[in-house]
Amino acid sequence: MKRNYKVIIQFDGTHYCGWQYQAPPDDTIQRQMQRVLKIVAKQKVTVTGSSRTDAGVHSRGLTASFVLPVNIEAKSLQRALNSLLPADIRIADCQQVHPSFNARFHAQKKTYKYYLFNGQILSPFLQRFACHVPYPLDYREMRRAVKHFMGTRDFSSFTSDDPHKNRTRNISFFKIKRRRDMITFTIEGKSFLRYMVRNIVGTLIDVGRGKISRQSLPAIFARRDRRAAGQTAPAKGLVLEKVEY
Repeated sequence: MKRNYKVIIQFDGTHYCGWQYQAPPDDTIQRQMQRVLKIVAKQKVTVTGSSRTDAGVHSRGLTASFVLPVNIEAKSLQRALNSLLPADIRIADCQQVHPSFNARFHAQKKTYKYYLFNGQILSPFLQRFACHVPYPLDYREMRRAVKHFMGTRDFSSFTSDDPHKNRTRNISFFKIKRRRDMITFTIEGKSFLRYMVRNIVGTLIDVGRGKISRQSLPAIFARRDRRAAGQTAPAKGLVLEKVEY
């Protein structure tokens, strides 16, 4: 009898071309998941992810679901998958769920964090997981600018997604916190557009540098043109923290 499973996947995305399956030689998280599940199930298994992460983006909480043709105890399946996956991908949790559960369509809220190191010397232990900005940033001005991104807005100026796609999204929570030289951006919403979080962070970095004024942000939104906003922050600083259902 078929069983539906939900897993939480943690990964270091440095060497992967994001989540979405791509033909070899490009390696992705979904491709690795489907490879090991084929070994376990003895047939092809399609894995549905909660989010399409960009190349180089990391995860502490990406959720995926898949159906297996056999009944395997969840903990045994978790151990089997972790024994077959590369060391930079791990199944943090595995559960059997209702047959109707879908990791993509049932997601209600996603939380991303972006890590920016604002000191002069970036530790080699951070270089794969934080964006390094060694020049001064006006942290107060960046925090004041956050309010312009809150709520339901058209984020056309902050995405390179399909121009025919609905670009209206809702950011329900957005906070910037500084601890010594590390600045952490926490952003929550039901769904995000391609590069949206990285473009928002990059724009706020430009606000901190004085290249973009926070007073100009409403006009940037109104332009609905990606060229009007700031830079795209590097992928390595972005982590999908959790997905809520």
